Amino acid sequence: MIISQTPYRVSFAGGGTDLPVFYMQEPGAVLSVGLKHHMYVTVSPRFKESTRVAYTKTEICDAVDDIQHTIVREALRMTGLGKHLEITTIGDVPAGTGLGSSSSLAVGLLSALYAYKGNVTSPSKLAEEACNIEIDILKKPIGRQDQYAAAFGSLNYIRFNPDHTVDVEPVPYRPETLAELEKRTLLLYTQQQRDADKILVQQSAETQKKDKFTVLKAMRDLAGEMRTAISGEGDLDAFAGLLHEGWRLKRSIGCGISNSAIDSWYEAARKAGAQGGKLLGAGGGGFLLLVAPPERHDAIREALGHPQEIAFKIDRRGSRVIFISDRYSF
Repeated sequence: MIISQTPYRVSFAGGGTDLPVFYMQEPGAVLSVGLKHHMYVTVSPRFKESTRVAYTKTEICDAVDDIQHTIVREALRMTGLGKHLEITTIGDVPAGTGLGSSSSLAVGLLSALYAYKGNVTSPSKLAEEACNIEIDILKKPIGRQDQYAAAFGSLNYIRFNPDHTVDVEPVPYRPETLAELEKRTLLLYTQQQRDADKILVQQSAETQKKDKFTVLKAMRDLAGEMRTAISGEGDLDAFAGLLHEGWRLKRSIGCGISNSAIDSWYEAARKAGAQGGKLLGAGGGGFLLLVAPPERHDAIREALGHPQEIAFKIDRRGSRVIFISDRYSF
């Protein structure tokens, strides 16, 4: 049996500039971090000559082509595996909540499958092949940031080039700065799940308009400014202010990125002491990230009606195999 563990991600700035409609004209960039909330994938031998896949439903298929879970099907085709396998996926948080769960699954599944074959795989290869599955084969209207954030983990400035290559640049930081950021950050669940693909299709269409393209350029530049703010000695007050500016810019794109309920939450949080924040992922729901002095956290929770929350802890590592048994097949 093989078990892989792959972090979800938080994107602080630059989301949308990882879409080809933008980066094929202007280099894109995001600042993102891996979270200590994970997608787990197990791959183990199966006695019967079939493939069993367990997620929110269970499939037992005689042929890989019959598997309905599209990412699992394409990952098995890519790695040349199939029959006599049991595959399970378990996530710490639900899908559709803005933490990049589908890409964490794609990366973690590839990591586990290659390990099952006895192969060592680099983070770059995992990210590139996950992009190939999700974007090129399955034609999802998503960008390339989530796959790289999941594969590499930690805090990175990720650049997207017109030739579709991606550069991952680790951000130099003081451990004390990231520890303080963890103390200041809240991740609050809005109780709203959404279809990111629909929002991203709209966003890609809007990006072609001159004014929206200009907004995305500003969001990309903010990612660089936030990298500067958090590196070196670290200025988290400036970082939080730039986070607020980034959310203001992202909301101006429209396309269902926000709604009246989320706007009300954000304004209430600001009045209660939040310095900055944003809705994670494509928008429309999921988790709201807020940065505030720790002494204001209880007031923010009270103002928002004590929503469900998860801890903001940074995973310094990316996707990895955490268990290998000594039995690979029957």
